[in-house]
Amino acid sequence: MADEETSAAAPVVAEPKKRRAPKAPDLPIVERRNWLIHQHYIRKDYDTCKTIIKEQLQETNGMCEYAIYVQALILRLEGQIQPSLELFQSCAILNPGSADNLKQVARSLFLLGKHKAAIEFYHEAAKLNDRDWEISHNLGVCYFFIKDLKHAEEHLNSALQLNKHDRSFMMLGKVLLQAGETDKAIDVYKRAVEFSPENTELLTTLGLLYLQLGRFQKAFEHLGNALTFDPSNYKAILAAGSMMQTHGDFDVAMNKYRVAASVVPESPPLWNNIGMCFFGKKKYVAAISCLKRAHYLSPFDWKVLYNLGLVHLTMQQFASAFHFLSAAINLHPRMGELYMLLAVALTNLEDQENATRAYEQAVTLDQSNPLVNLNFAIFLYNHGDKKGALEQYQEMERKVNVLRDGSASLEFDPELIDMAQKMGAALQVTDTLVWTKPSKDSRSKGGAGSASQTGGTALGTNQALGQAMSSAASYNKSITMQAVVSKGPSLPRDPEADVEAAPSPPTDPPGSPEPVDPDNPKAKSSRRKTRAEESA
Repeated sequence: MADEETSAAAPVVAEPKKRRAPKAPDLPIVERRNWLIHQHYIRKDYDTCKTIIKEQLQETNGMCEYAIYVQALILRLEGQIQPSLELFQSCAILNPGSADNLKQVARSLFLLGKHKAAIEFYHEAAKLNDRDWEISHNLGVCYFFIKDLKHAEEHLNSALQLNKHDRSFMMLGKVLLQAGETDKAIDVYKRAVEFSPENTELLTTLGLLYLQLGRFQKAFEHLGNALTFDPSNYKAILAAGSMMQTHGDFDVAMNKYRVAASVVPESPPLWNNIGMCFFGKKKYVAAISCLKRAHYLSPFDWKVLYNLGLVHLTMQQFASAFHFLSAAINLHPRMGELYMLLAVALTNLEDQENATRAYEQAVTLDQSNPLVNLNFAIFLYNHGDKKGALEQYQEMERKVNVLRDGSASLEFDPELIDMAQKMGAALQVTDTLVWTKPSKDSRSKGGAGSASQTGGTALGTNQALGQAMSSAASYNKSITMQAVVSKGPSLPRDPEADVEAAPSPPTDPPGSPEPVDPDNPKAKSSRRKTRAEESA
């Protein structure tokens, strides 16, 4: 009985009710599937994303801004720029206060090549959001494409003040290089490397700039840092290998090129450089084989054709040399040294009339290389035109004086000095020449196939020897020639690239001629002198 009372008195504990999750807010029908569209877009499931967008637009009668926006992005990724532009314009109409919509309209116009129209839309977007660094960056890029370098520099500096970014540094450096302000460009790239020390593209570009200016220690340092972070960076590999190649370290350079060949086996500059390594080692058949492969991969690269002509001249295959040099001239008709080498080939093919015309064109185009005039003078002397030979000899002296005034440390090839003195003696103008013979220690280090003739050997019949041209990186460059008359190899160069790539450095001109001995005009040389050079 007591137990029953106790149990009756005990309170009954009710189980607590589970709390129900709050009901999701009802989204407007226009925005109902935006989250799902976003999920499929970031997963790159574009087919499903387009299906959902189509359903969403049908439900909203085409009034869903986000669905139209994502559809335009997908079309642009698929390469349909014009349809994407029309959709972005629809977004701008639905929401005219959005800077993002105007930015996307401008971006599509930019991709269509309508840079001035893109600039107008970017300015409209900047009015809505003046703190967006991307707007300033893209304005700088657009101004760069229309060659307004002043405004391009101004907007890129504004972008860097708002937010430092690698792309802005690269673009600003390119603008300054295009304007010819190399020192300011180097300062910009230095700041960029300080901001992003592991960016291999910045390190490679800065290394190539130092290479262009002849600051080889700095160049090697930055190229080495780039290879430390990315051992397969083929641009840095080509640049570093070309430096070694120029200084005669052909085996070390070939080891570098083997690494690059595994990354870019169909790179024309790579096979061009490999070919010139074989050329420096006097393996001419292997050199021609590699150069022919480079020519197959890039049939309109005049530097490869130049090198092929040079190798065939060295092998005394003058008809083949004429073929390749003529093709190089058709692609690059403003280079005097090409005409000089063509004249050498024509001279050996016994075509005096066309050889004379080629020499005349060479001296017309070339304004700094005394070797062109010396070779022409020897050619005219061998054919009995002493008056014309004297004029070319005097022009050669003028160029020599200009070079000496510009560089006090400039050294001339002793072989060329000997030939100039012999030519002066033959023309009876030796007293007016200011040649001074350098000592043996002043001669450059051997390399790049610098096989010269001994002092007692008679020189060839007006046989000019060129300078091998190769590329330190894989993009095309515009090349400015510099007169180099030293015996040793010139340093490789590179510079250049498209809008987002590295700058374009100058290269040295083809090397020394092997002029004729006026006292023995028919004796031909058995050895030729070559040098390796890089472009850019």
